[in-house]
Amino acid sequence: MITPETNTKKSGDLSRRHFMRSSSLAVGAAAAYGPFILSGQNLNSKVALAAIGAGGKGKSDTDNAVSCGAHVVGLCDIDANTLKERGEKYPKAKLFRDFREMLHSMGSSIDAVTVSTPDHMHATASLLAMGMGKHVYCQKPLTQSVYEARQMRSVAAKTGVATQMGNQGSGEHGLRRAVELIQSGILGPVRELHVWSNRPVWPQGIDRPEGRDPIPAHVDWNQWLGPAPWRPYKEGVYHSFKWRGWQDFGTGALGDMACHTVNMPFRALKLGYPTVVEAEDHSGINSETYPLNSRIRFEFPARKGMPPLKFWWYDGGWKPYSYHTKEITATMGKVSNSGCLVIGDHGKLYSPDDYGARSYIAMNGEKKYKGFLKHPVAANIPETIWRSPGHHQEWIDMIKGVRPAYSQFDIAAYLTEIILLGCIALRIGKRRMEWDGPNMLSPNIPEAAKFVRRYPRTF
Repeated sequence: MITPETNTKKSGDLSRRHFMRSSSLAVGAAAAYGPFILSGQNLNSKVALAAIGAGGKGKSDTDNAVSCGAHVVGLCDIDANTLKERGEKYPKAKLFRDFREMLHSMGSSIDAVTVSTPDHMHATASLLAMGMGKHVYCQKPLTQSVYEARQMRSVAAKTGVATQMGNQGSGEHGLRRAVELIQSGILGPVRELHVWSNRPVWPQGIDRPEGRDPIPAHVDWNQWLGPAPWRPYKEGVYHSFKWRGWQDFGTGALGDMACHTVNMPFRALKLGYPTVVEAEDHSGINSETYPLNSRIRFEFPARKGMPPLKFWWYDGGWKPYSYHTKEITATMGKVSNSGCLVIGDHGKLYSPDDYGARSYIAMNGEKKYKGFLKHPVAANIPETIWRSPGHHQEWIDMIKGVRPAYSQFDIAAYLTEIILLGCIALRIGKRRMEWDGPNMLSPNIPEAAKFVRRYPRTF
């Protein structure tokens, strides 16, 4: 096998040039012949599924898809131990270490794929799969960069494949009810949004360790690095879970959790592109990892009958200032470690979990928050959003032509793109970054452009 230091093309015969060319041709073909459903099969046929990333979330994503009517035909993972374990559960599946080899060799025998890899591989795998006409369920955050999010949205629309991002709270009844209540106007015009997370729960705020360790025989380190810049293997530093805080592989606490915690207010408040993003405070950032904690402010203009809004994100244990949370503490005993506070002119909505599945309302003049399903102000608000049969079931149903999934890439990529602007703000320093969303650039900080798009390594 070619060593990572000298490798100028992937192991096997698919060079990057061939990869990009075949992807482009496939997208063109998909645009001409999509949308894709189960070709040559009836709607009762089982979806032939291949997993890109078989361990961790890949394990549950695969099993959940099977419980919804898929059958596993292929498994891919860079870790031979993981691949062996999952292969024992699905003995009829073909096993691969390289997702490109799996997709090209199995071809039309695959209907759909799950992409459950570290963040830096999401777009690379998903774009190739969609270009080949495969339906894609991709873990959150949908991509590692703003540019990739725009690509994912565009290619999904051109190919017509069924898509879903892995922010499973989208399937919660409570999230959809909160969206309905906020959009009904019961809180009045909303001018402030606060969202916080207890992440990171993995190493961040550290520099790259010196030296290198022997690459274990069961790990394909070149494939794990994929499009990221090459670096030496270090035992227990990146693979398998500790990659999230590293800028080359993950997106920090914000990228990891905001696709969950910002999902409900993003939908309810019709958040488009912000005009300003600023990292107001954080513990300090280097060129390797995201900070231990941060507070980031996003400013959104007036949109669709809603006033301008300021949104603050907090992580690393930081929460909104006490004058925002003292009412929550008085009612609930404490402020949750992860949550969301929507502040309108007439009232507030507080959600104390990662997904927006539970919410409490306090109208102006009320001393206590009440559960949103029981609060009198919500009693006559009609249900306007369809209710989910289950997050993974939505994707399988979309494949079969039932209806678009609630977190399909058209909206998931938009959410991801907005969230990742916070990662850019962290990397440019504590400066007020103006933002031109349609053109993906900052008018006042041109050097932000180097964080909008990455240029993949050949692997």
